[in-house]
Amino acid sequence: MKQNSSLFRKKTVDQILRDANSAENGGLAKILGVRDLVSLGIAAIVGAGIFSTIGVASYNGGPAVSLLFIFTAIACVFTALSYAQFASTVPVSGSAYTYAYVAFGELFAWIIGWSLILEYAVSNMVVAISWSEYFTGMLKGFGIVLPGWLTVNHETASDAFAKLQSAGAAEMSTYERFAAAAYEQSPVIGDFHIMLNLPAGLVTLLITALVYIGIRESRTASNIMVVLKIGVVLLVIFAGAFYVKPENWSPFAPNGIKGVMGGVASVFFAFIGFDSISTTAEECKNPQRDMPKAMIYCLIICTVLYVLITLVLTGMVNYTELKVSDPLAFVFEKNGLDFMAGVISVSSVIAITSALLVYQLGQPRIWMTMSRDGLLWKKFSKIHPKYQTPSFATIVTGFVVGIPALFFKMDFFVDLTSVGTFFAFILVCGGVLYLDHTGISAQSKFRVPYLNGKYLVGALLIVAIAGLSIYGQSVVDEWIGMSAMEIVEHKLLTIIFWITWCILAVMSFKHNFSILPVAGILTNLYLMTELGSSNWLIFVIWLAIGLVIYFSYGYRKSKLAKSTV
Repeated sequence: MKQNSSLFRKKTVDQILRDANSAENGGLAKILGVRDLVSLGIAAIVGAGIFSTIGVASYNGGPAVSLLFIFTAIACVFTALSYAQFASTVPVSGSAYTYAYVAFGELFAWIIGWSLILEYAVSNMVVAISWSEYFTGMLKGFGIVLPGWLTVNHETASDAFAKLQSAGAAEMSTYERFAAAAYEQSPVIGDFHIMLNLPAGLVTLLITALVYIGIRESRTASNIMVVLKIGVVLLVIFAGAFYVKPENWSPFAPNGIKGVMGGVASVFFAFIGFDSISTTAEECKNPQRDMPKAMIYCLIICTVLYVLITLVLTGMVNYTELKVSDPLAFVFEKNGLDFMAGVISVSSVIAITSALLVYQLGQPRIWMTMSRDGLLWKKFSKIHPKYQTPSFATIVTGFVVGIPALFFKMDFFVDLTSVGTFFAFILVCGGVLYLDHTGISAQSKFRVPYLNGKYLVGALLIVAIAGLSIYGQSVVDEWIGMSAMEIVEHKLLTIIFWITWCILAVMSFKHNFSILPVAGILTNLYLMTELGSSNWLIFVIWLAIGLVIYFSYGYRKSKLAKSTV
């Protein structure tokens, strides 16, 4: 035996399957079929995105955001196909983390795993905060009004109060006026106003308890809530269609393409749920057959629902009114349909709970898989003898999600979620190119359809450059007017996008890469360029913390650290 010191040491598919089935780790209950997986996927995708962040996206981009949903869905289709191939090749928990271990080696696997921890944690914080908004709205319908300072975070309330002082109530939305009032009425210690989102913290605690008890109970609860959720969405679409005013769709893109793309983080956040399907691979009865079907079914169903509901929401009220946390209930209340708003608030509380359930189900299983490999402490891979769930990891997840949900605002988490997710999606698409190039794809029960990109990737690059030079003069002028420091600060990812496309064009010509995974890499990378630089700074800090943990613990304790020679 000798130490394997490589940062890029890889696991084979056989090793991963053997580790997952070893007696040491304990087994997870295999009970999920296609219907259950589709249900879990819809539970995650049709969650906070459709019940909350869709309002923010519509406020930024107007009715044209419906087209952004289609574009983002296309990007997700390329990624979903790549996920499906990996899931059929490596049918174990761990999602993109496990796939990166096979394709790129341990260091990249750690980076992806650490990114996924961020993605799932902050996603659930968004869902918990959104749930709180609908829950307090439901209570108001029954005549129960919680003190505002127990339902709003400090930053949102203080910003609203400052706006009230500077611009006046006439310039504020309904929710901003409520937040400002909550700030004024909150208890004060010294100069600090005490404010927290208590319902968000409590629902996280309750969902963590359900996930701890077992996958069977979680599946049953999810299936019931998904039926209700789809019913609510269809009710909004069909009932709201009668109150659509076509003049609200004009202008269709009031803030231009920049405004539409400004909703990328909110829109993309709505689709990341299909990733959570792959975290339950070990609890799936036939993952090689069922995982690919479930992912594609989920994307098709959810894209149609998102586009229709965006058009209905922006048709019922002017897009400028939609910067609220509960847009579905708000548009009916705005049209004088208080009864419908009440029904939607009650139903949405239950529906959003299912999204919280799925994300809270996925995160512990990623920690469990990383712990199995020795990269995290052994306690994280402990399986409860009775409930057959990763017990310790589930409890830690409850604290990691619940405490920040008490105190932080939703917009911050939406943007931060998307950064980690894009990163993971790009590596999964790149991993499929590696599987194909090395011949590992021969073991895959499902494969991404092969379309030879030998000449196509380069040809599309030439077309894109020509189109930019002919029709993108405003973009060129913007670059010319920026200093070198401004370009580095605001356009670095755009430069990386074009460099990556050039590299992929050369490699596609050389290795006959399939066009679909390449398209997945490029579309995800392009969407990444639309995110703010502050989000990237926080993400880099998060990665730095992760690398400190890896090099101080995981690098030495990794099960691949020793190899037989």
